[in-house]
Amino acid sequence: MSSLSNLIEKYLNKLIEHSSGQLIEIQRNELAEKFNCAPSQINYVLTTRFTIERGYMVESRRGGGGFVRIVKVPLSTGELDLVSEVVNLVGDRISERGSDAILARLAEEEIVTQRETAIIGAALSRNVLRIGLPARDQLRANILKAVLITVLKNQGDR
Repeated sequence: MSSLSNLIEKYLNKLIEHSSGQLIEIQRNELAEKFNCAPSQINYVLTTRFTIERGYMVESRRGGGGFVRIVKVPLSTGELDLVSEVVNLVGDRISERGSDAILARLAEEEIVTQRETAIIGAALSRNVLRIGLPARDQLRANILKAVLITVLKNQGDR
């Protein structure tokens, strides 16, 4: 199983390297057919090998016209250190209080604006993420990491 996962990962990385925008869109079922495996194997590779921590954002749409979009998030050296630190702080799950603390610290250091802090905080509140624990804290962590990577990556655009 591991070797098949490695092959799928290498194939996807090669597609990303050859794409002009460091972005690819694939059909999960077509990829599963290509590698003669179940779509769940593709899901496994996406969730374990193409994570925010590894510099990827994955978006999945289900249904007849469904697709998986993988984006490689390019970072400069200075940003990489900051993003790595923030990703480590967030971890695999985070409480609302924990996410508020990280946002407050980033705002204090003027890494994010007060407006960005308020918007991100609102999106991460338990009133918005109306699912049970521990899924809520895991979802909050994934959203927080994705948003902060995007904000930090685009800091020079201000």
